Amino acid sequence: MSESLTYADAGVDIEKANALVNNIKAIAKKTHRRGVMGEIGGFGGLFSLNTANYENPVLVSSTDGVGTKLKIAFMMDKHDTIGIDLVAMCVNDVVVQGSKPLFFLDYISMGKLKSRTAGDIIEGIGEGCRQARCALIGGETAEMPGLYKENEYDLAGFTVGLVDNDKIVDGSEISVGHQLVGIESSGLHSNGYSLVRKICFDVLKLKVDSYIEDFGRTLGEELLEPTTIYAEVIHSIIRDLPIHGLAHITGGGFSDNILRVVPDACNVILRTSSWDIPPIFPFLRDAGKVTDAEMMRTFNNGIGMVAIVPEDAVQDVLGRLNGMDRKGFVIGEVVERKKTDQRIEWL
Repeated sequence: MSESLTYADAGVDIEKANALVNNIKAIAKKTHRRGVMGEIGGFGGLFSLNTANYENPVLVSSTDGVGTKLKIAFMMDKHDTIGIDLVAMCVNDVVVQGSKPLFFLDYISMGKLKSRTAGDIIEGIGEGCRQARCALIGGETAEMPGLYKENEYDLAGFTVGLVDNDKIVDGSEISVGHQLVGIESSGLHSNGYSLVRKICFDVLKLKVDSYIEDFGRTLGEELLEPTTIYAEVIHSIIRDLPIHGLAHITGGGFSDNILRVVPDACNVILRTSSWDIPPIFPFLRDAGKVTDAEMMRTFNNGIGMVAIVPEDAVQDVLGRLNGMDRKGFVIGEVVERKKTDQRIEWL
């Protein structure tokens, strides 16, 4: 060899990564909240924890990714909303225990760093953080030649929230007679996309730019609809009203997630005709000949979050949701457990 090799010769452009960090700083500033120390660029993100209003503060953390919904972003070459999904999947999991999200960190890994794509992703992450009222305080962008296909990448995120110990929502106060209030989803959110892609692209042979009359837009636009972030609405409710259980309807659908918070001594009745189901779900069910049981275990079917509340608080909860322009539905109730392996009964 007559010339010495550099990292850039191997496919890693450090200068481009450094330039991206400067762009990220501007996005992070828009998510600034009390507690943030310094700015992005250090080895670790700094956050000053103010616990003056907490008697026994507890940190709640969650990490997640977006999954194969990323494939839709690749197919459409549209990357400005997938970051909202990333924040939502993490934040919604800490919100259900009553905590307020404090800060968020992301990890973006690409085969070759594309500044426009990375910038769009991070803009979406910033928007998700603004919706969740948490700060983007750090992250990592990794360039890994040879690991990913051209124009593909992976995402992961991490968030930390804070809650007082005696205000943790853990389901321990749920009892027979409590009602289940479902809060509308924005569509598929970020679960079930392996089945979605099989139905849409393998079975129906559709393209992302195929216009679907039932949706009033293209298939790709429908599939990229961002996940709802429930942080603000949930904290508005639990601040004033008794919420004894919360379930984020994510991977595992209704059956797996609701039972995570319902005491073993109780069963649940769900009424599938009690809420509005967005057209994407019957579309997938019919095209893929998916059973009702499989639909309910794979997808959110129009309900992204479930609050379990005393019967006398139901109307107040629905009123609060309506006041925040969110649709809520009484979708079921908690009943005494019977001698059966089936803990959720569908009506």
